[in-house]
Amino acid sequence: MGTQEPQHESTEQAHTGRRALLGAAVLGAGGTVLGLSGTARAAGARPGGGGLKSLPVPTIIGHRGASGYRPEHTFGSYQLALDMGADIVEAGDLVPTRDGHIVCRHEPEIGGTTDVANHPEFAARRTTKVLDGVSTTGWFTEDFTLAELKTLRAIERIPANRPHNTLYNGHWEIPTFEEVLKWQDEQTRKRGKQVWIYPETKHPTYFRGLGLGLEERVAKLLHKYGKDRRNSPVIIQSFEPTSIQRLNRLVDNPLAVLLSSADSRPWDFVASGDPRTVADLITPKGLREIAGYAQGIGPTLDLIIPRDAQGNLTKPTTLVKDAHKVGLVLHPWTMRNENPFLPANFRKGTDADAYGDVFGAFRTYFATGIDGVFTDNPDTGVLAREDFLDR
Repeated sequence: MGTQEPQHESTEQAHTGRRALLGAAVLGAGGTVLGLSGTARAAGARPGGGGLKSLPVPTIIGHRGASGYRPEHTFGSYQLALDMGADIVEAGDLVPTRDGHIVCRHEPEIGGTTDVANHPEFAARRTTKVLDGVSTTGWFTEDFTLAELKTLRAIERIPANRPHNTLYNGHWEIPTFEEVLKWQDEQTRKRGKQVWIYPETKHPTYFRGLGLGLEERVAKLLHKYGKDRRNSPVIIQSFEPTSIQRLNRLVDNPLAVLLSSADSRPWDFVASGDPRTVADLITPKGLREIAGYAQGIGPTLDLIIPRDAQGNLTKPTTLVKDAHKVGLVLHPWTMRNENPFLPANFRKGTDADAYGDVFGAFRTYFATGIDGVFTDNPDTGVLAREDFLDR
């Protein structure tokens, strides 16, 4: 997931626009549009009610936990995200095992996120598969039982950018989604406040073709733990609209459609012969259709503010306004502190693991009126929000 940067308005324009947009349409748990006051609220909290209405605005979402500091999709990463003040933890990207359990990994290919390569007993499992049209070589969760996966340990996925995270390689095992649901309840009790999670169905068309449908398994677990309701603190997301439509028939949770680059096509569209691209989905007509079965969208930040050929931010699009008009919240992805992931005009130096002007980038994106953002660095996001709301 990527990040982006701002159109540089005058200070007064930025403040006026921010307050107007924060006071504009924001989605409630029942799919209705809520109005906020025209001034920024302390902590950005929505007034009254439960469910989505209880979340601060802008919402800070810990991307795969606090993955800027710990190997992603581990309880170490999830726990740290809460400690840093994340409003929601993205726990996790959901993929199945051979025996039908659901685990949390960035991708079904686990060679880059676990120490599986160091396990000679699994050497023969290394293979090449076509995953959503892309030839991919490695080890895949669907070729392992849960018991086998539990013998592995997580490692840092991008060590060139996060060499300090490699200190924690081998410390945590792969969590199951059921363990995450139990952890959520434990943390809610310990902290005295509701802990939210934001799982994603990963490659659902691919897995349905293998007889490992994700949506039914996810819905069964949510029902088991009483978290399949409109006000449940579990938002479910997917890059495949048909996965969200299927979940909409199975559970009452808030749902969000993830959106990649404008010229890309969701894989379920490719598989079914639907010619539409993301550009079609973010038109007023496309957004109205999404609002018929989902409560939000998760666009890449480049759909909020495009970048030019040099990687600098240009003028914001109308996506925020258009989505709010039909009652959709926007939780774009992904803010990261390191230079390579920031818009060019917010980078400092050239070191791959050095931090840039991330606070400036956060301010610019917040000024567009987004309802929240995924970030690998929840502490940075929380402080950036405080600064933004205090201006």
